[in-house]
Amino acid sequence: MTRRMNLDSRIVSGLAGAFVVLDGPEGCGKTTQARRLAERLASAGVACALVRDPGSTRIGEQIRRILLEPEHREMAMRCEMLLYMAARAQMTSELIRPALQAGKLVICDRFISSTLAYQLGGEGLTAADIRAVGDVATGGRWPDLTIILDMPVEASLARLQRSRDRIEQRGDEYHRRVRQNYLDQAAADPAGYRVIAADRTVDDVHASIWTEVMALGTRRS
Repeated sequence: MTRRMNLDSRIVSGLAGAFVVLDGPEGCGKTTQARRLAERLASAGVACALVRDPGSTRIGEQIRRILLEPEHREMAMRCEMLLYMAARAQMTSELIRPALQAGKLVICDRFISSTLAYQLGGEGLTAADIRAVGDVATGGRWPDLTIILDMPVEASLARLQRSRDRIEQRGDEYHRRVRQNYLDQAAADPAGYRVIAADRTVDDVHASIWTEVMALGTRRS
């Protein structure tokens, strides 16, 4: 059972209506960390909504299955990018915007930062292309904070289950480019991104995430 804790009321107020994304390469532990963060915030009296990208809606989950099914090897990169954006459009409309408008802190497991890492450069896709479609998909509602959980590719891929999805099955060199794309995003937007080393204990990674989320609440209060 999570122990009840008290937060400064200014931080609670600052986190109301905030949008936080946890992202990073395969196997970095973001799903575990997103769930743990949501549980701790809820125990501290912060109303939260936890969603995953792609997914969380009926339509989004169907798109997720299409995207990750290994048999869809012929999928073009532009098709892949647009399917991810379609799932985000539905999730933003159905879940994210209503939660933010209700004053909840939204925690999202992946978001457009993933597309800027995984689809960037495929079939000539540029960051400007992806961001333009992202603006359409989300109505311009970008995260207030994107936390990248970073770790070496060899370590992250070693954490994956033997049965890998369509994206996970791509080669090591592809995943190295993905990792670098994440780091490049963070370097280009130091105000909106934080990079946290994920090749540590679950508790240590959580502590670093918690520090950044508390700092966000302080900045927005």
